Amino acid sequence: MPAGSQCDRARPPLAVHRPICPDRRRSPSNSCRTKIPVMSSTAPEASEEDQDDGLSLTTSGIRRSVAAAAMGNAMEWFDFGVYGYLATTIGELFFQGQGGGSLVKSFGVFAISFLARPLGGIFFGPLGDKVGRSKVLVITILMMAAGTTAVGVLPTYDTIGIWAPILLIVTRLIQGFSTGGEYGGAATFIVESSPDDTRGFLSSFLEFGTLGGYTLGAGLVTLMTVLLSDQAMHSWGWRVPFLCAAPLGLFGLYLRLKLEDSAAFTSASEKGETSRSPLREIITEHWGRMLKCIGLVVLLNVAYYTVLTYLPSYFEKNLNFSSTQSLEMLIGVYIAMMIVIPFIGRLSDNVGRKPVFMASSIGFLLLAYPAFWLFQQHSLGYTIIGLAILAFLVVLLSGTIPSMLPAIFPTRIRYGGFAISYNISTSAIGGTAPFVITALISATGNLFMPAFYLMLAAAVALPTLFTVRETAGKPLAGSSGLRSSQPRKPKRRTN
Repeated sequence: MPAGSQCDRARPPLAVHRPICPDRRRSPSNSCRTKIPVMSSTAPEASEEDQDDGLSLTTSGIRRSVAAAAMGNAMEWFDFGVYGYLATTIGELFFQGQGGGSLVKSFGVFAISFLARPLGGIFFGPLGDKVGRSKVLVITILMMAAGTTAVGVLPTYDTIGIWAPILLIVTRLIQGFSTGGEYGGAATFIVESSPDDTRGFLSSFLEFGTLGGYTLGAGLVTLMTVLLSDQAMHSWGWRVPFLCAAPLGLFGLYLRLKLEDSAAFTSASEKGETSRSPLREIITEHWGRMLKCIGLVVLLNVAYYTVLTYLPSYFEKNLNFSSTQSLEMLIGVYIAMMIVIPFIGRLSDNVGRKPVFMASSIGFLLLAYPAFWLFQQHSLGYTIIGLAILAFLVVLLSGTIPSMLPAIFPTRIRYGGFAISYNISTSAIGGTAPFVITALISATGNLFMPAFYLMLAAAVALPTLFTVRETAGKPLAGSSGLRSSQPRKPKRRTN
């Protein structure tokens, strides 16, 4: 095509490829008909010189993107954490049962909320691929805050009888539906707003927000438990953590309203390379990528919901720790994980995502059972060692997954592809983990069931890992290279 043609004037040059008109689309002048090959994960990687010409990201824009995405994720996991820490109390107040029966029902409601997550992923994911990531993330954080806050004002079984658990289920379904679009959107937004060479480090702050939400929830529940009597806690104290979701949600909304859309999506949208029917395209053309994502997410979710949500109740019901003791131990572990996780993200930038993920998978296969054996010794020291083992294996996953999984999908369907895959796996395996483990222990009396569940998840994820390619330091599939606007140091020349 001659230089200065009408096509060249209609749109800016692509950041990585030569100026060329998109396939089956027209420029504003309607004069371009030249086809462009579809960019995919199997396409040759851009050379270093090409990446230098990629999209430039400002430092302030990167920081805003990371903070806003991490805040929403903290909101999501604050809710899950508070519910998990108060599961025993909620079971007694809403199901009028005692002991394991009420706890199983309480975790059953927790699991029911995950039935709505795939629906949320199907709705919000493709919508984000059409209208933009930032618009959808504003909606999801509003719905999450509303669903969590509503739990704090629900009447209990003593007040309205059977309607109490019914309304509890409704609020959890609302929360689950919104969460179905939250994590996938937040992870997609961060990876599409991060330079290629630091994507692992920056994306790890998404899980930093997860752990921050858990830590805040655990700390708040512990504080209420220490300051209030058991009677006051059962009367009104349990409501306070849920009501705190309202101001947290408003702060997250403030951050997200100030966001522009991600650099990768904005570039694709300006060039007319977004999908017109993302859901249909995901199902018909990218089901193989979805299966890979589902297989990897199995381990992440089982590990997260077993270690971070279920263990407080496990320690209290089966190991005779007080609720305060178990929460104090876990708060310490969460804080340690928050300190370590950015270093794991940086490590994944340097050595690759796959080696770090593999280390975690093998670790769960070999060390999950010994960790729970340490718990059975009923010693505070042994319990802390077991917790440290599990926490380190979890942080290897959480520091790597946010940058690894969204990169499986091309930009045009990344939000939808990742959100749907992630939530199918989470709904079927992850969110049900506390309920399944509690039921298995009740049926068999075997306190090693959580270890077996973790080992099974690792056995599924490890072979799946060999089917995905390494993405560390490389441009996202279907996107130009992303780099920081800060000037690079000149390279040394070797003679």
